[in-house]
Amino acid sequence: MDLITAPHLDAPDDFYEALIDAHRDLETAAGHALNARLVLLLANHIGSSGVLQQALDAARAGAR
Repeated sequence: MDLITAPHLDAPDDFYEALIDAHRDLETAAGHALNARLVLLLANHIGSSGVLQQALDAARAGAR
């Protein structure tokens, strides 16, 4: 299985709004902790170490 990189969310604007709302009124450290928990929850949902490595590689490449 390969990482899906083409647009795939059924309601991307709604998700973005929910993500911003989840961070509302949080201190920076609490926001980072929320992001870490979200990443781990989604990684568990995906379950494939190969797909997760592809995601890590793609995210890292975008950070350069």
